[in-house]
Amino acid sequence: MKYAALLERLESQPAFSITQLKTLFGTKKISREYLHLLVHNLLKRKKIYRITKGAYSFSDDTQVVGFAFEPFYYGLQDALSLHGLWEQETNPIVITPRRVRSGLRKFCGSNYVVRRIGRKMFFGYAMMKYGDFYIPVSDPEKTLIDFAHYGAPLDGNARKELRKKIDKKKLLEYLKKTPEKTRKKTLKLLQ
Repeated sequence: MKYAALLERLESQPAFSITQLKTLFGTKKISREYLHLLVHNLLKRKKIYRITKGAYSFSDDTQVVGFAFEPFYYGLQDALSLHGLWEQETNPIVITPRRVRSGLRKFCGSNYVVRRIGRKMFFGYAMMKYGDFYIPVSDPEKTLIDFAHYGAPLDGNARKELRKKIDKKKLLEYLKKTPEKTRKKTLKLLQ
């Protein structure tokens, strides 16, 4: 393949966009039509996988889907699993402040969930090693706040494990940034 050497540069990334491809091939003067044909052929041969419109990955691991919605972090039940606080297998839950359609989506036959959050509530996550790359995951304090914010059910065992991991000082700092309604719900979850 003519552009294989250039495509290898993207293979180390969890995901990439059509815009990144255009930039990568910019010096080669590739036409828009040929670029889309190239993507179509790569998809057909299962060399790349479509996450959402304009976003692709060389990996078929569902945990790469969030990179199509940057900025983002993985939260709620997914964060519990990634922190080892929950034994159940979960679908990735992508939390983003971007204006995207929320809800259940599919990637390589697996489900994932996209949830929107306000810019003021977009905080409280850290990078965590996952396979060959790092992913942003909400810390335990923000995970608890998100459960309260979204009104998501939190199983008793998971709640108990989460309470053990929470840094109360950090939680109080985070609660100062949240709306009053979310603050009350979060404190109720701590009881």
